[in-house]
Amino acid sequence: MAKRRKRRYSPSASRDVENEMRRYNRGTAKSGRDGKGGKVKSRKQAIAIGLSKARKKGKKVPRRAAA
Repeated sequence: MAKRRKRRYSPSASRDVENEMRRYNRGTAKSGRDGKGGKVKSRKQAIAIGLSKARKKGKKVPRRAAA
């Protein structure tokens, strides 16, 4: 029997990223605090914004990698 792995991200965090990707695809996603920045230009950036929003809400998301 295959061993089940633990989820790294909560399902609700995945939904936050999904919503941000939807905004990115429509062209309405903005970067920066409160969406006052410029237009999001890459998929990676949209995913990072979605994860950041999930972290702020206190959802289960691994910590950011140290730069």
